[in-house]
Amino acid sequence: MPVVVTDIKRADPDTAAALAEFGVATVHEAQGRTGLMHQRLRPIYKGAAISGTAVTCTLPPGDNWMIHVAAEQCQPGDILVAATIAEAHSGYFGDLLGTVLKTRGVQGLIIDAGCRDIADLEALGFPVWSRSVCAHGTVKEVLGDVNVPVSCGGTIVNPGDVIVADDDGVVVVPRGTEAAVKAASEARIAKEEKNRKRYEAGELGLDIYKMRERLAEKGLTYVSQAEWENGK
Repeated sequence: MPVVVTDIKRADPDTAAALAEFGVATVHEAQGRTGLMHQRLRPIYKGAAISGTAVTCTLPPGDNWMIHVAAEQCQPGDILVAATIAEAHSGYFGDLLGTVLKTRGVQGLIIDAGCRDIADLEALGFPVWSRSVCAHGTVKEVLGDVNVPVSCGGTIVNPGDVIVADDDGVVVVPRGTEAAVKAASEARIAKEEKNRKRYEAGELGLDIYKMRERLAEKGLTYVSQAEWENGK
């Protein structure tokens, strides 16, 4: 039976909001290279970087009714995650629904299906990560679920998880791990800044990461051009 869960537990909102500053790549690496959605989900315009708590919904092919239902469950700081129950590319979402969600303080939409009204959504400042861009419209006839676990972009999303999205893609941080992932992201950024300064000073990754010995152990050899031409 279709269901709407109205009182989901959310990740800590301040920690969820803070993860956007680290970016998808750093968060993904910091939590052990897990949680990354499929690369087919791409931002409809460049430059948006968001993070927030997930409200989820399921969508039948060609039917966006449950996005309207899910909008009522959204709170400021949330990100709506919409998963279709079968592959679909219709334009489930456009500028009018974007206006609804932005008015409710929603950070953005992640949808494993189509989106339309791209220019209007960019002008509105409402970011969407979608599987495709398609003008084909939808109907409102078939029920789905709101705030249940879903598979979106090949990754499981539970209501209240943290979503981080930017030009590199979308990553999911499970609720309850957000503080640890934030700390690991901070440590990774600090380490990268130290290495960046060493790169800028002219050092190579071969030396910074002590790669030469491991490369030799695996059999990598260096020869001159003459030696190469003579088959040595």
